[in-house]
Formats: sequence, structure tokens, C-alpha cells
Amino acid sequence: MKKLIVAFVVAMALSLALSSPAAAQHSHGSKGPNGGILEDVAGVHAELVTSGNTITINILDEGNKPVSTQGYTGSVLVVAGSDRETVKLEPGGTSLKGEAKKALAANTQFTLMLKTAAGKSGQARYKK
Repeated sequence: MKKLIVAFVVAMALSLALSSPAAAQHSHGSKGPNGGILEDVAGVHAELVTSGNTITINILDEGNKPVSTQGYTGSVLVVAGSDRETVKLEPGGTSLKGEAKKALAANTQFTLMLKTAAGKSGQARYKK
């Protein structure tokens, strides 16, 4: 009987945890509205989109609506094999953009360092 009660309590706790708003938003590494990889950082969603050697970080609110990047700063550490490069990101509209020296290949890892206009800062990691 004691095992049954413990199993019931665990099942209830799991169901409550999975139904919380945080679990309903998105999982780390999910696809964003522009087809990129979406991560939470500094209180916003940051979507990584790459093309050629261009890195774009789209900034979105909790409802995945675009947010102005005025006052934001950021950079991305790009690691491809033994090559490492830090790319400074420039804000513009609802995204931050930067250009890497080389085209961004598959299996590249990205570490975003972001500071919002409100002063919150954080990091997010992406693997493409």
C-alpha cells in the first residue's frame, strides 16, 4: 500500500510539472518561427539563423513575437573543429547580425553572449 501511495504522488508531481507554463513554451533547441534554432537567454528567446558566413540572432518575446534590439549588445563564439572566432553582433530592427570570416559549415558550435536593453545578460549554446 505504501508503494502505491508513493507511485501516485510521483505521478501527480510529474503531471503538474509537465503542465506548467514553462514546459509549454518550447524545449531547448526547438525550431523558431524563422526556421532557426531557438534558445532562452536573458529573459528572451534567441533564434540562431545562418546563411553563408552571416550569423543572425532574431530576438523574440515569450509568445515568439519579434522584439526591438535597440540597446542590445552581443557576440557569438564560433567553433568549427580547431577554428575559433568571435563575431561581434550589431543590432538592427528585431535581430542582431554579424559576419564570420569563413562560411559556417555543418557541425559548427555557437555560443551567444547577449545583453538586453534592460541590462540582463546571459549565454546560450547552439550546435548546427
